[in-house]
Amino acid sequence: MRTPEDNDILLQHELAVMEGILESKAQYRKIVKAGIAKWVKDFQDGRIEIKTVDDLKKLIEIDIELQKDEL
Repeated sequence: MRTPEDNDILLQHELAVMEGILESKAQYRKIVKAGIAKWVKDFQDGRIEIKTVDDLKKLIEIDIELQKDEL
């Protein structure tokens, strides 16, 4: 049986883990958003053809997955 102190320690650990996950997700979103912006710029500059849209689709899907827990 856990003591109240054990419960507090467990809760603090879980909060620290969740904070780390949220920080990582924020960093990943920055990377994905930068990738999307680069893709759009390269597309506008004519360096990307329509046949490579799958790359953009993957970036958008990753961004959406990262945002799911924020709702």
